[in-house]
Amino acid sequence: MANHFGEKIRNLREAKHLLQRQVAEKIEIDAALLCKIERGERKAKKDQVLSFAKLFKIQKEMLLTLWLADKVYDLIKDEEMATAALKVAESQYSYKPK
Repeated sequence: MANHFGEKIRNLREAKHLLQRQVAEKIEIDAALLCKIERGERKAKKDQVLSFAKLFKIQKEMLLTLWLADKVYDLIKDEEMATAALKVAESQYSYKPK
């Protein structure tokens, strides 16, 4: 299971010497949920990702990228044609007007 997002949150929290309960309180979630997010047992919601970025004063794009990458991985990890599907999706996305 990919857990780049959860690992990043744990690293950021530990670098600031914060306890899980302190971070959970600041972003208004349960400490048990934060623990599960850090371990990769639960996925954060997008608004929670943005709250983490604000709390840790880091670019939201970086955290959103890790969060979305974990979601994509979880969706395709057991698919035989995952790599081919990713290539098709990437080529389609590349041509999508912004």
